[in-house]
Amino acid sequence: MQFLIRVVLVLIAVVFFVPEPSGASIIFRPGQKAEYVPPGEEAISGNAAELYQTAQSAEKDNNLKRAIRAYKTLAKRYPKDALAPTALYRAGQLQEQTRQYTPAANSYLQLVERYASSAHFDDAIEGQFRVGEIFLNGKKLKVLGIPVASALDRAVTIFANVVRTAPYGRYTARAQFDIGMAREMQGANDAAIQAYQAVVDKFPNEPIAVDAQYQIGYIWFTASQLGTNDAAAANNAKTAFQDFLFHYPKSEKAAQAHKNLDLLEHKQTNNSFKVAKFYDKQKYYRAAVIYYNEVIRQQPGSEESNQAKKRIDQLRAKLGDAALQPAIPVSQNAKKKPEAQRGGTAGSGSAKPGAPNNEAPLPASDGESSLPPPASLAPDTTTAPEPLPPLPGTSTSDPSSAPGASSSPEESALPAP
Repeated sequence: MQFLIRVVLVLIAVVFFVPEPSGASIIFRPGQKAEYVPPGEEAISGNAAELYQTAQSAEKDNNLKRAIRAYKTLAKRYPKDALAPTALYRAGQLQEQTRQYTPAANSYLQLVERYASSAHFDDAIEGQFRVGEIFLNGKKLKVLGIPVASALDRAVTIFANVVRTAPYGRYTARAQFDIGMAREMQGANDAAIQAYQAVVDKFPNEPIAVDAQYQIGYIWFTASQLGTNDAAAANNAKTAFQDFLFHYPKSEKAAQAHKNLDLLEHKQTNNSFKVAKFYDKQKYYRAAVIYYNEVIRQQPGSEESNQAKKRIDQLRAKLGDAALQPAIPVSQNAKKKPEAQRGGTAGSGSAKPGAPNNEAPLPASDGESSLPPPASLAPDTTTAPEPLPPLPGTSTSDPSSAPGASSSPEESALPAP
C-alpha cells in the first residue's frame, strides 16, 4: 500500500514540475528492458491525413527530423493516397535543407518515377538536378566528408536519372552535359566524349550543345599535347574544332578554337619535321622524304615547309628520283624474287658504302621504344585516349633528340639535313 502511495506522489510531482513534455518516450516490452527513444524517433501512426498533419506540426516546431519521418512514412504506407506525392516532395525539400543530399535525390526520384502526373514533377526534376550539381561542383563536400571521386559518381547517377525520367525536360540537355563534365574531371575521357557527343546529337538546338562540341575538341587537343606520337588525337581534335567553327562560327569560343587549330597545325608540322630529320640523319631517305612532304602539305609557306622543300631538292639531286620513290609493292617484289635467286648473290653485300638504306627496316632510337610509320601509312582513326589529366602537360619524347649516327665520310657527300 505504501508503495502505491509513493508511485502516485512521484507522478503528481512530474505533472507539476515538468509541465511541458520533452517528447522522449520510455517503451516497455514484455520480457525486455525499458528502451529510451529520443525525441522524434517514436513510432508514428495514423492514416494519411493524420500523418500529414503530424509532419506539418513537426515542421512548425522545427523538428525537421520527425517531419521527414512522417512524410516518408505516409508515402510508404499510403502510396495511392492523394497526399503521397506532396509528402515525398516535401520530404526531399527538408532533406536537402538539412544537407542530406543523397536521400533528397532519392525522394525526388521516387516522386518522378511513381507520380509522373504530379504537380510537383518538374520541381522534383529540378531538385535532382540541383543536388547533382552540388556533387559535381564539390560544394560543401568537406563539411559532408564525401570524397570527391565518390561525389562525382553520385553526380553521374543523379544526372543519368534526370535524363532517363525527363528525356525532353528543361534540365535534360544540361544534365547530359554535366555527365560529360564529371567523367572528364575523373579522367575518363572516352566516357566524357560519348556524353558530350550525346548532347550534340540529341540536343543540337540547345545552347549547351555549343560547349559540348568545344569540349570534344578540347579533350582530343589535350591528348595531342601530351606526346609526339599521337597524330590521331591531333587529327580528331582538328576535326572537332572544325565542326565547332562550322556550326557555331559566332560563338564566343570561336577565337579560341581558331587558336587551338593553329597550335595543332604547328605542332603536327613540327613533329613531322623532327621525324623527317631523324630519318635523314640515319640515311633512311625514302622515309625522310615522306615526312618532308607531310610538312609541305600541312603548312605550305611556313619556315619548316621551305626547309623541307630545300632538303628534298638536295636529296633528289644527289640520289635521283628512283631512290626516293615509295617501296615496291609486295606483289611485284614476289615476282622479282625468283630472278634474284637465280642471280645467286642478290642482296648479299653488294650495297655500296653510303648508299641510301631504303630496304632495311626503320630503326628505333634510344630515346623512343618505337617510331611512327610514315605519315601516309598512319591510321585515320583511333579509339579514345587513355585517362589524362584535365590540363595539357609537357611534351614527352622527341624523335629529334634520339641519338643519331655521327657524320661519316660517306654521308659527307650529301648536304647536312
